[in-house]
Amino acid sequence: MVAWVRGRVQGVGFRWFTRAKALEIGGLSGFALNLGDGRVQVVAEGSRGGCERLLDWLRGDDTPGRVDGVTEIWDTPRGGYEGFAVR
Repeated sequence: MVAWVRGRVQGVGFRWFTRAKALEIGGLSGFALNLGDGRVQVVAEGSRGGCERLLDWLRGDDTPGRVDGVTEIWDTPRGGYEGFAVR
């Protein structure tokens, strides 16, 4: 799953909290990355259920900052990620 999160999501610890949530869910690998346009890109690979839990959290009220919207796409996992990183 690749998600783009828009709102006030940079400079508020959003990537670190996203990593912590991914580790809490377990079985997910990928990363969270600040983009130049103010969004955060989240790439997560793992079970469909685990990715959906992370996506639900990204859209929920427990995230730092303010999330105005999340757009996601689903694709075939490509592998190559070890753990969940903040980039």
